[in-house]
Amino acid sequence: PLVAACGVKVPMVSGRGLGHTGGTLDKLESIPGFSVRLPLDEYARVVEKVGVCMIGQTEELAPADRKIYSLRDATACVPSIPLIASSIMSKKLAEGIDALVLDVKVGTGAFMPTEEKAEQLARTLVEIGRRAGKKVTAFLTRMDDPLGVAVGNACEVIESIEVLRGGGPEDIRELTLLMASHMLVMGGVSPDLAAARERCLVALGDGSAIQKFKELISAQGGNPEAVDHVELFAQAAHHTTVRATRSGIVQSVNSTAIGMAGVVLGAGRRQVSDPVDPAVSLFIRKKIGDTVAAGEVLVDVHYNDDRGLTDALERLQGAYVIDDAPVARKPLVLKTIQS
Repeated sequence: PLVAACGVKVPMVSGRGLGHTGGTLDKLESIPGFSVRLPLDEYARVVEKVGVCMIGQTEELAPADRKIYSLRDATACVPSIPLIASSIMSKKLAEGIDALVLDVKVGTGAFMPTEEKAEQLARTLVEIGRRAGKKVTAFLTRMDDPLGVAVGNACEVIESIEVLRGGGPEDIRELTLLMASHMLVMGGVSPDLAAARERCLVALGDGSAIQKFKELISAQGGNPEAVDHVELFAQAAHHTTVRATRSGIVQSVNSTAIGMAGVVLGAGRRQVSDPVDPAVSLFIRKKIGDTVAAGEVLVDVHYNDDRGLTDALERLQGAYVIDDAPVARKPLVLKTIQS
């Protein structure tokens, strides 16, 4: 929505949650009434009218990917670079794009745990795009602890709303501005990255970015009132916390363990057929390098079904390593690869 508000059309075809990672479609469907199942002609109409449309695979758009996507988790092929690259780029090329900006995650919460593997994936994606005649930029970004504060579906959309209003967690805000700026330059509406960043900041500040999100929601059958009234999103019935067992400095956070804690509570899927609970929310209160006191809250947990609660709490507690040594924070963006 931010990029569309700045004058670049953004067609987007996304996927669902797979393994410990969340899916864009699941998050969008937490918006009351929002439909990601649009026919191709309607998809094109929304892109033309609103400037952005976000849907899933259809019988017309990357149909084979939908079947392969379902099989990857069941056949232990989630981290396969050829399958990841083909899945991502089949959707991206089917969108009708001229240029593409990609965020390739690396770290404990990513499919690619090492920078070497992440760079291999990024270069594969960029090369596929180059061979298809597209301009592609890929960022390798750190995911050794979760990006932002919220982990879940509805809660992450609400966090995105905060960013589109000009606020939100600093790391998400900066990554959003970086990627959006590159999209504006590659889309030909800004002469350079500095001008593009300023244009994005104006859109965040004057309300045009959040207004564009409301237009998108309305165009895809959702209730735009949810943007101003987040209580319209699904709310979890229960709340508990995970607390530090000792004082010190957070040395590491296992983002995969945090993601799987969300899965066992219902925020994600163990199997393709599993339903997703949009209300399940984890709020990360301490990240790598933060000082923490014994008994201080590490994670706020909001849930409905307590059948997976013990398992989830154990995973969350075990995700944190706390010691006395100071920790140097790594930069968010590790490398940029361009076609």
